Amino acid sequence: MFGAEAALVLLKVHGLTILAPLAVLEGPIVTVIAAYLASLAYLDVRLVFVVVVLADLLGDSILYGVGRRGPGALPARWRSRFGITEARLAALQGHFHAQGGRTLVLGKLTHSAGMVVLIAAGAARMPFWRFLGFNLVATLPKSLLFVVLGYTLGKAYTAIDGWIFRISFALLVLTVLAVAAWLLYRRGVRG
Repeated sequence: MFGAEAALVLLKVHGLTILAPLAVLEGPIVTVIAAYLASLAYLDVRLVFVVVVLADLLGDSILYGVGRRGPGALPARWRSRFGITEARLAALQGHFHAQGGRTLVLGKLTHSAGMVVLIAAGAARMPFWRFLGFNLVATLPKSLLFVVLGYTLGKAYTAIDGWIFRISFALLVLTVLAVAAWLLYRRGVRG
């Protein structure tokens, strides 16, 4: 949405006041930049960690809400066009009931698949507190990684921003390939 330079200036001027909204929008790079500023004594690194974790959980909750409200808010014609049927929603609910925690943690850690997984958890009507608990389990180490990265190597935040993009894109490609392979395998087993 905005560049790393703009985030650096905003965080330098407004500090923790602007950190939460920026972290909801641009999580990883904003976390790196905020931790870098903490290493320069502009911010308290412990507060940076707490704020980015809470901001991440807030963003996740918003996406969960979109998924929870989404299918019912769409007209029947649009649901049909997107392939959202009662049978698919029931299958999604069954998946999140049986393997929701693992799916959420993997989605969060791959970063690129996270948005789709979070919306799907809402659409599957996964109990909110269970959803939040699993997201917290994945958010803590992920946020800590970006805080440590920013605190120790934050001066290279523009290079880190590029690496975050490349790694996220690679993980997205791998996720798509894994899902495609799994679907082809299932089709071959059934048929």
